[in-house]
Amino acid sequence: MTTTLSEPGADGLSEAVSVLREWQDDGAVMQLHPGDLGWYWRSGADATAAAVRTWRRDGRILAVGLLDGPGLLRLTTAPDARQDEELAQRLAGDASAPERGVLPAGRVHIEAPADALLQSVLAEAGWGTDEPWTPLRRDLTEPVPDPGLRIEVVGPESAPVRAAVQRAAFTGSTFTEERWHAMASGVPYADARCLVAYDERDEAVAVVTVWSAGQGKPGLLEPMGVHRDHRGRGHGRAVTVAAAAALRELGASSALVCTPSANAGAVATYESAGFRRCPEVRDRYRDAG
Repeated sequence: MTTTLSEPGADGLSEAVSVLREWQDDGAVMQLHPGDLGWYWRSGADATAAAVRTWRRDGRILAVGLLDGPGLLRLTTAPDARQDEELAQRLAGDASAPERGVLPAGRVHIEAPADALLQSVLAEAGWGTDEPWTPLRRDLTEPVPDPGLRIEVVGPESAPVRAAVQRAAFTGSTFTEERWHAMASGVPYADARCLVAYDERDEAVAVVTVWSAGQGKPGLLEPMGVHRDHRGRGHGRAVTVAAAAALRELGASSALVCTPSANAGAVATYESAGFRRCPEVRDRYRDAG
């Protein structure tokens, strides 16, 4: 049987999220997580469906990709398909042909598991490697200490606060209360929590969203941010510790996060919250052509 490319549509998103949950494993390298689709869901179910691609063989999904921004395909495969030659060639071929509706012409990037055969296939086809990212992981076997700040789990009534801190934490952010509601209505959010951290003056100073992939699976922090007016006071560490505690309560085995290696401040913040660095990863890129 040959591998076929498809767009799942809004009705097929649940299946894509389900297989991503199944594929998460503490022994695996950093890979696309159901929380990545969950965060994209802030743009709505239809937009998320339009950004997702699946590759099937004999009815089974072998790979899931997310078009996460202009020219970026983030994908992962079933663990037992990482070294599948036919799949790797099909993924590379689809990503290299703009007419197939995966990536456009011009400079584009692919994020894929470091141990996937696809990496070698892309390298042989002339795809280079981009700037490094640092994944970090915190084991959740033991209880997580108190973060030292008041932490609130976000519900509909506090969505405006959650959205406001997000915009204050990330330059150019378009996150709104409406986008929070869209995200919270998505399938992945059933296993997620948004948290807001408040300082001693009861001001909202930091936010994080955590995504569980199910009992005994690694969970993801995406995103975490500190209000621009409250930086340099340890609030990033505190809300990250709170995120780890929330994931442990959700049954996650570990907490994951990934940040550009050049962002030394972010790496240091996560390490101060008990996360340990994993080997760096790099996207593959292709210049105009």
